[in-house]
Amino acid sequence: MKEQEILAAISAKLGINELNELQMRVMNEIRPTANGVVYSPTGTGKTIAFAITVLKALKNFDEEKLQAVVIAPSRELVMQISDVIRPIATGFKVTTLYGGHNVNDEKQSLVVTPTIIVSTPGRLLDHAERGNIDLRNVRQLVLDEFDKCLELGFEEVMRKLLKRMPNLSRKILTSATVLYEFPAFVAMGDHVEVNMLATAAPAERTTIWEVRSAMKDKLEALKHLLFSIPEGKTIVFANYRDAVTRIYDYLKQSGISAGIYHGALEQMDREKAIAMFNNESYPILVSTDLGARGLDVCDVKNVIHYHLPVSPEAYTHRNGRTARVDKLGDVYILLHEAESLPEFVETDREFFVDTEAQKKIVSKNATLYFKAGKKEKISKGDIVGFLTNNSHITPAEIGVINVYDHYALVAVPQQKAKPALKHLNAAKIKGKKIRIEIASPEIKITRPTHRKV
Repeated sequence: MKEQEILAAISAKLGINELNELQMRVMNEIRPTANGVVYSPTGTGKTIAFAITVLKALKNFDEEKLQAVVIAPSRELVMQISDVIRPIATGFKVTTLYGGHNVNDEKQSLVVTPTIIVSTPGRLLDHAERGNIDLRNVRQLVLDEFDKCLELGFEEVMRKLLKRMPNLSRKILTSATVLYEFPAFVAMGDHVEVNMLATAAPAERTTIWEVRSAMKDKLEALKHLLFSIPEGKTIVFANYRDAVTRIYDYLKQSGISAGIYHGALEQMDREKAIAMFNNESYPILVSTDLGARGLDVCDVKNVIHYHLPVSPEAYTHRNGRTARVDKLGDVYILLHEAESLPEFVETDREFFVDTEAQKKIVSKNATLYFKAGKKEKISKGDIVGFLTNNSHITPAEIGVINVYDHYALVAVPQQKAKPALKHLNAAKIKGKKIRIEIASPEIKITRPTHRKV
């Protein structure tokens, strides 16, 4: 693809009319024939950056062959990358593969060979070993968040995958931390480095607050803190899944609207949790460190460390959820008197909670859960028309729409969601009735059992 064609697609499909410094540097410095390493925090637009250089190197006459593979460590990151690349890869097929996705759907999507595959390491190797995809023609490989891939133990899987790609002509690595040496199997050789870690650091835009808890159990202190800080999207980090569940239950019992996110949730419930946090169906997300990186979470104002982070890396990535790009952010560290700050944590000042403060922390929106999605031929346009024709919800009131393979999530005003359900469930979309309900953290997302339309 030509550079101007790619930039025009980015403008038209993604609404981005001007590239940032990282994207400009990657586009100009990592030529289509060069290996490259991009050091950049999450949220700085690196997906668009490497997408441009990958698309520039695609060959139109080889569009029926698998030319490029992007590997990322998490399902969520794979989907986010695909959502960026697919609309701008004009004329090329992009396929997404990841664990928790329906294997038969993925196998069917590989019948016609894609030009680009975006995948988690294990799922890509599984399809290769089953013979569903041939990796020998791959010319370009992107290893996104390579440091995280190594941290999660994917080194052997990636080693096996690279052996199946003997004709690679270039490799691009991205990392949120500096790699002083590369594993031998990557064989980077001569490469161009674009390092944005220093210039993109949000430290100067972040205020670190120390918050004291009189009780060893910090739940009450957390509640008072939430009542005392300015409103805005807030992520509460804890070190363990059971602690996350306990915090979430306490907030719910206290009448505080919150969501929950950790690795024991099914993939579709993790997708739902992030979608509902982003679309303002709840203002607070309680999460393990799984939510500290690799997620497209926008406009987070506050980060709260309910538990002290276990490492400098965990601390950095948690804090990186706020003060993104050019915005200000606040980080609060809850401490019992018996706890002391680790050496890698420095606070700016102490925050004193107002123990008398009371306020409602409620959701701006509600999320409608449609039990049908892309595989049932449901599009965003279908949903907008369906809602406006069968409820009192206007087009301007419809928020973010996320359409997945077998379900969709739609943000609508909180006060209009419940009254609309009776009419919506009685109506048809694309000639069929589809079950619609109001999503909540407790409602499990399940794949529909009805046949595809």
